[in-house]
Parts: sequence; structure tokens; C-alpha cells
Amino acid sequence: MQNGSKSQCSIRSRYLTVLMSEAIENLVVIGSGPAGYTAAIYAARANLKPFMFAGYQAGGLPGGQLMTTTEVENFPGFPDGITGPQLMDRMKLQALRWGSEIVTEDVISVDFQQFPFVIQSEERTVKAHSVVIATGATAKRLGLPSEKEFWSRGISACAICDGATPIFKNEELAVVGGGDSAAEEAVYLTKYGSHVHLLVRSEQMRASKAMQDRVMRNPKVTVHWQTEVVDVFGDTQLQGLKIKNRQTAEIQELQVRGLFYAIGHQPNTQLFTQQLDLDKTGYILTQPDSVSTNIFGVFAAGDVQEHEFRQAITAAGTGCMAALLAERWLSSQDLINEFHQSEASEQTEDGTHPPEYKLSAAFDPNTTRHQGAFALRKLFHESDRIIVVKYASPTCGPCHILQPILSRVIDEFEGQVHYVEIDIAEDPDIAESASITGTPTVQVFQDKSLLREFKGIKAKQAYRDAINELLAATS
Repeated sequence: MQNGSKSQCSIRSRYLTVLMSEAIENLVVIGSGPAGYTAAIYAARANLKPFMFAGYQAGGLPGGQLMTTTEVENFPGFPDGITGPQLMDRMKLQALRWGSEIVTEDVISVDFQQFPFVIQSEERTVKAHSVVIATGATAKRLGLPSEKEFWSRGISACAICDGATPIFKNEELAVVGGGDSAAEEAVYLTKYGSHVHLLVRSEQMRASKAMQDRVMRNPKVTVHWQTEVVDVFGDTQLQGLKIKNRQTAEIQELQVRGLFYAIGHQPNTQLFTQQLDLDKTGYILTQPDSVSTNIFGVFAAGDVQEHEFRQAITAAGTGCMAALLAERWLSSQDLINEFHQSEASEQTEDGTHPPEYKLSAAFDPNTTRHQGAFALRKLFHESDRIIVVKYASPTCGPCHILQPILSRVIDEFEGQVHYVEIDIAEDPDIAESASITGTPTVQVFQDKSLLREFKGIKAKQAYRDAINELLAATS
């Protein structure tokens, strides 16, 4: 039962005491992905002007698990399929078109015990009349004895992000798991590896029949039943696995250069352990046939509260429910402050981040931004500026997220640095020479020396501080 002590009258009374002193959002969405973006779309179309914390590093990627998915072939409306990052981009653009405000920041604390609710990131504190939680779930790790040593040196939790890196090309690879994600990643990796070993703990897969058929029909995939990984080994890079047959207890070595995890998820609910009712596995408990939590005005959508179906379409459905219920609740409390759309705000083009630069036909060493191996080689040998190089893969969700964030940082140093983007699928030799083992990777050079390296997505300030430090040292 919800907290009945928060009666409608007491809510209005507390609201009126702060109404005149500060701005309060109608609705804050914590998290993104299909659930969060759908909630934002419906709330924005209801003139609520939702404020979204899309996330940055905590709990996975802004855009959710679909940011590490290649082809999404079962989302209605896309008969030819669509990539996960593309689908999330379209949802985000639709939310922005109708008036949502979206920031790429992690929420670090919430307070649902006071009203209006308080949501805080490292950069701001926001108060809200209602909240939709769509923080999703994060991929689990195996916790192997040598896992930390070889993480990003052969072990990855994202085949879609890292599979195209040169260290895996024409090598034998392994995927752990038995669900749809494991099956999809095993098939995907056959584009790059010489052979893929799919390690399944039980005697059958949990994947859909269609995905199982793809695995079984692929001559470059071998399924190892009743098999678990007990450890990994290698020198500076992964060279193999120690695997155990769960029926015979026999331990063998499997020579592979890459190990990819696809073993399930845990809910991203650490923020809410003292705030909301959770089940024994950490998922947010909601009311029967609803997405309402035990706190009036707080709703949960997507994989953070639903762990049976785990589909993009079901997450989107619960996001819709959350927005509609939030609107009804706000209306019942006379708390809605409507924001009506202008014609300009309904245009399909948006200004979510500075427009991407257009490359000229001729290389110009005086410009800040460049693409490709030719530009990098020229600048590496001829420029006295600091050179920031971002290595990305076309199917890498984290790369997609980092692009506008790093671009804004580079804007601050226009004319002082060079920024080069390398697509490792188009320039694999450059990636191999730079010892790139995963994407995104950012390297910072000066005078032909590698001075900094960032693997994965880091806080904006980390990139900014590194550039400022190097500029100060050369001034």
C-alpha cells in the first residue's frame, strides 16, 4: 500500500510553501533507454516539459542496453530492422522535439521523503512534483580471479562495442551466456573472429528459437554445453580460458584471445535502497497492474522494475504508463504547470549539440577537427599542437554517447589542439599501431609522444583537465 500519510491536502500545503521561492519541475525522469525516452515523449506531449537525467557513467550508458545492440529486428515499425543506437537516437530526438530538457548527467542522490522531491547530480539540484525512474539494469561480471588483470585486455562485457578492435581480428573468441544477448553476440563476433565458442552453463539455451537457430546454423560457432569459466590466463593480453565441465568437473584450457560476457543483469537501484520498497533481488516493487511505487508521485518503468520480459517494447510500454499516471496524479493534486509548444519547438530538426563539422576535400593543418588516418599521420609528424585522438567503432554505443560530449570539450580549445576521429573499422592498421583494445579510447599526443589515454567514457572534466594540464606545461 502506498504512503497514505501524504494526503492530498498535506501535499498541497507543502507545495504552496515553496511555490513562490523556487522553480519546481512537473516531472523528472531519471534514466533513459526505451522506458525513459517514452516517458519523456508522453509527458512532453502533455505539456509537462519533463526534465531528464539521461545518465553518463553510472549504471550503463545513456540510452540503456540498446546502445550495445546491433540490429533490433522486433521493434514495431522497422521492417528492415534498426540498430539499437539509431533507435535510441530517434526516441531522444522525439522527446526533445516536444519540449523535454535532457542532460547527460548521473544522479548521485534522491530524497523522496520530502516534497517536492529532491534529485541531485554533481552539477545541479532539481526539485520535482513527480518522478519516473528508468535506470534499467547493468550487465553482470563473472568475478574471475584474474578478471581485473585482463579487463579491456581481452575481456569485455560488450561484444558490439569491442568486437571490431584489431586484437580480435581472425582470432578465436568466446562468449559466456545462454540468452538472446549471448546468441546475438556470438553470431556478431563471427564477422571478426576466426571462430566463436559459446559457453552455456546448462544443457539448453534460454534464447528465443530464432536466435538459437542462427547460432546452430552458423559454422563459425561452437556451443559448449554444461560449461563454466573458472579463470583466464595470458601475459599482457588474454591468451585463453580455464573452463570446467559441470557434469564431469574436468578442467581444460581453451585457447581464445577474447572473452565476452552476456550473463544477465542487476537492477540499477542503489540510489533507492533507503527510499523505495525493493524486492529481494533489488528490483523496485510496483503496485499490481501499475508502475506506481510505494511513494505517491514516484513511478518506475522498464527493466528497473520488470525482470521477466526485458524487451525494448515492454520497457517503452511501462514508460508510457508512468508518464500517463504521473500526469493524472499531478492533475489530481492541482500541481501541473503547463508549457505549451510553439511552432518552432515542433520542428523535426533540433539543436541537441553543436552541429558536426563538415570535412573539406583538402586537408587543412590549421583547423581543429579532422577525420581519418591521413590526417592523423600528417598531424602526428608535423604539428606542434596537442593532438586528441578518439578511436571509435561504428556499432559502439558508448562511442555514440561520447561523441557530442567530447566535441563540446574540444570546442573550449578551438585553435589550441587538434582533434582527430578514427573509425577503427575503416582504419584498422592505425588502431592496431595504437594498441587499441576497446572502444571508445581517447589518446592525447604531443611531439610524437603518447601522454594520456582514456578507455571507455570518462567525466567531461577528466578530458578538460588533461588538456589544460598539457597546455600549461607547454606555455
